[in-house]
Amino acid sequence: RRPGAAGRMEEAEEDEEGGGGRRAAGSPAASARFVRCLYAVGFLDLFGVSLVVPLMNLHIKSLGASHTVAGIIGSLYGVMQLFSSTFVGCWSDIVGRRYSLLACILLSALGYFLLGNSTTVFLFAISRVPVGIFKHTLSISKALLSDLVSERDRPLVMGRFNAASSVGFILGPVVGGYLAELEGGFYQTSFICASIFLLNGGLVWMLPWSEGDTGNRDHYQDKGTNSFSAKSNHNLHLKSASSRAVTNGCVFQSPWIQAATVLKKIKGIACSNLWDVFLVRFLMSVAILLYYSNFTLALEERFGVKPLFAGYLTSYSSALGVLAGFLLGPITRLYGHNTYRLLLHSSTFTCLLILLYTSALHMWMVILSSTFLAFSTTIGRTCIIDLELTIGGNEASGTLLGVGQSVTSVGRIIAPLLSGIAQEFSPCGPPSLAVGLALVAIVIMNANKQKYRSHGTVKLKNQ
Repeated sequence: RRPGAAGRMEEAEEDEEGGGGRRAAGSPAASARFVRCLYAVGFLDLFGVSLVVPLMNLHIKSLGASHTVAGIIGSLYGVMQLFSSTFVGCWSDIVGRRYSLLACILLSALGYFLLGNSTTVFLFAISRVPVGIFKHTLSISKALLSDLVSERDRPLVMGRFNAASSVGFILGPVVGGYLAELEGGFYQTSFICASIFLLNGGLVWMLPWSEGDTGNRDHYQDKGTNSFSAKSNHNLHLKSASSRAVTNGCVFQSPWIQAATVLKKIKGIACSNLWDVFLVRFLMSVAILLYYSNFTLALEERFGVKPLFAGYLTSYSSALGVLAGFLLGPITRLYGHNTYRLLLHSSTFTCLLILLYTSALHMWMVILSSTFLAFSTTIGRTCIIDLELTIGGNEASGTLLGVGQSVTSVGRIIAPLLSGIAQEFSPCGPPSLAVGLALVAIVIMNANKQKYRSHGTVKLKNQ
């Protein structure tokens, strides 16, 4: 475009928004670039993490820690994630995605840098503190995607983001395992992980924030639905302009004012009618965790399968999960963008597949259930997030995603305990319990279907 034309367009858009903030010339393309950059952020994040995480237990044992101490330190990380995810997500709603995302990335890099210098168990534990508190980069990135895209395209974009992140998690352990074979391999891997987070921070800093403004939610659309839509909503842009002004002021507010605002937002979520959505997320999370909790051991006891084959089967399922993320667009269009119905069907399918695995008499039945379970769990995980944001509203997307992550963290704490108790009765005990929890989640969704459908109708009318 000619500079004069671009300048006139920017001036006109500034007048439209009342001077509260500027929209970019050519905003559909800018929003698309912004979203693709966020896919790269998600990929690099999990690629860096997966370089180190599989090696951490071996490293802490090499430092002389007992199994109990190693378990306590691992649980400490989970507990910090449980309590910090809601606060950090809410904080991102207040100060803005850019500053909160940069802070989380840089402080996580600090944690992995300290991990690369951990020559004692105490230093190892200290290195987990900044990561445990601030490693919420993926949640904030999802909140930012929710700000950028329309509700109609949100499941598709979230699915692609999850797929890009999962590719990083698949490749990372391979590279990390190779580096671990070198002398001082764990320390080198930790420093590489910290460097990747610094690179991610630089990428986030260089993103075209003035162009990829979170007010331009209607400008990004799925390319499969006739490319981008240029129509704008005047009221939405006025609201976006005022919210940007508030955000810019909140960055410089005192920590006490920010903390008070965070608590007020959390109280609003706690008093909302979202309890059933979070309960469904909790039950389905625990069910899936129970399915995987003794997967390798159960296959060995039931079918005499070696752990190597179980590892191949898990990697195969992970790869299919990535494929499912990229297929979410056609699937959501097939369902008419009805998130509730897609979530109900995927949860029912997940329940039936876990039941098939539990009652499997032959190995081919296990492979069949693992194949389709990768699709149903990926779709269900994306749909429950979309339902949270649809019912809760985008104004507090960071808070909603933070609470959802806290709910999942509770599931990660409870699932190993339930799995251990269930395994006392049978190797099929954990997946059998998972079937029961999934059935409860399905009953809750059916009992509240009127609320979900009403929100789904409003959502479709707004498109």
